[in-house]
Amino acid sequence: MFTPQGPTLRELAVQALSSTMRGYDLLAPKFDLTPYRTPARVLDAVADAVRPLGPFDRGLDVCCGTGAGVGVLRGLCRERVTGVDFSAGMLDVASAAHLRAGGGPPVDWIRADARALPFRAAFDLALSFGAFGHFLPDERPVLFRQVYDALRPGGVFAFPVGAPPPVGSRAYWSLLGFDLAMRVRNTVWRPPFVMYYRTFPLAGVVDDLVRTGFTVRLLPLEVLGRRRDGSPRARLVVAGRG
Repeated sequence: MFTPQGPTLRELAVQALSSTMRGYDLLAPKFDLTPYRTPARVLDAVADAVRPLGPFDRGLDVCCGTGAGVGVLRGLCRERVTGVDFSAGMLDVASAAHLRAGGGPPVDWIRADARALPFRAAFDLALSFGAFGHFLPDERPVLFRQVYDALRPGGVFAFPVGAPPPVGSRAYWSLLGFDLAMRVRNTVWRPPFVMYYRTFPLAGVVDDLVRTGFTVRLLPLEVLGRRRDGSPRARLVVAGRG
């Protein structure tokens, strides 16, 4: 799963025994060498699905990490893009990477907690990739309200959600085992490291978005394929602010 240049087992252990923020500060320099980075095919699929919903002037990457979503936004937005994350280490890596990349609209990097965003009616488009496992279910309404308030009327909040693995499959037991281990870790060790794979079910997420005030559509990301039962492997949640 990890390249020889990626984090060592010891480095991963130190990260896992740190707080969520400190853990990502430590992992940041090698994050893009791990399987945790959102794959390019997912980024491209989301970009292709979101583009027809525009045009967009200003974009926000919620929990931007090392900036993969910012790269998508720079290809979709005309004026300015903002990446926000609570990890200073991840923001440093993201800023350096996009400074080297060049091209596209200018980027602002803001350190802030997504549950307390410092924006009001500032963006036309908000994206997020791979971050929602860091929020407990009872935190979703606060998170979604913050994004709602950050969008201009008519703005769009979009993010991909993968289909859950079939019950009894290897992936099912792997994710279940990880989440159980994380719950035990957070029961016996402080500070907590919040990262779960099974706390973001699509039905509950849609309900929370609707209660926040969003109008929600689900678009299949066909390029990512379909499962044996014919259902899409991933969907794009498109939540519009009225």
